Amino acid sequence: MLNILQRGFLNGVNITWTLGKVIFPITLLVTILQHTPILPWVTKWLTPIMGILGLPGEAAVPLVLGNALNLYAAIGAIVTFDFTVKEVFIMAMMLSFSHNLFIESAVAARVGVSWWLISGVRIGLALISGLLINWLWRGGSQMAQYGFIQSPEEVVTGWSQIVIQGFYKAFMAVIQLAIIVIILMMVMQYLRELGFLDKISKLLTPMTRILGMEKNASMTLVAGLTVGLAFGAGLMIQAMREDGVSKKDMILALIFLVSCHAVIEDTVIFIPLGIPVLPLLFIRLITAFVLTMIISVIWRQFEKRKDIRRGHSYDSL
Repeated sequence: MLNILQRGFLNGVNITWTLGKVIFPITLLVTILQHTPILPWVTKWLTPIMGILGLPGEAAVPLVLGNALNLYAAIGAIVTFDFTVKEVFIMAMMLSFSHNLFIESAVAARVGVSWWLISGVRIGLALISGLLINWLWRGGSQMAQYGFIQSPEEVVTGWSQIVIQGFYKAFMAVIQLAIIVIILMMVMQYLRELGFLDKISKLLTPMTRILGMEKNASMTLVAGLTVGLAFGAGLMIQAMREDGVSKKDMILALIFLVSCHAVIEDTVIFIPLGIPVLPLLFIRLITAFVLTMIISVIWRQFEKRKDIRRGHSYDSL
């Protein structure tokens, strides 16, 4: 028992080091950029796009912060403005697909999938969902009621305090990552060596088969759905190393998870904003299934054509 947990602990430490080298510098950089004219300039540049999405110019602030930082920063910005239920729902939907973009996409890219592909899919889904909701939903014109959300923001002055705050946030981000990843790796190592993961994989085989993946990719999906891309990436890396998850299955799993990950936290967090959260969850799940199945079918057709061409080449020889 102790040896199993020790092996899981060492795996967690190694993966924390791998992911921490991404999370620390990005968190530090974005925190410092908050106190420069760069983020306000980006917000101003995005204002015309907001009108196409049915949002006022102020909506650029939470969208930029949510993509640059996380959902908590975005919600903190939302509650400082007066938005309608529809506007808040559009922002929540977009942020569900595309948030913490730099860190989550960079961490997910550690499994060998292009950062640009991951980011492009997330941003594309966010924009398409915002456009569709704006065009199709005629309700939600009443003002959103935010409840008792507060967004305290520490005021810092001077570059020394800004840099110190950046290092503090980056350090705490890695510490949080370490706690979650190490515990997760210890639990997963225990379940793996006692055979529980094989049983879970068998239960999830129908789901992975529908999505065009092998059953050994099931735990990657479970990790991403429950703890998110950033923390779930640790298990993804281990799955590639130990479970023999193929590059194709890892890409399909990531396509699914960039559409729908951390479903409990990312759904519950929007409840205090006074918007319907169940449609938020269902749209994400349906989008993830449909998008992944479409890409899987296209991939299979491409492989079949490739095999046919290879067969013709052999016949010619």
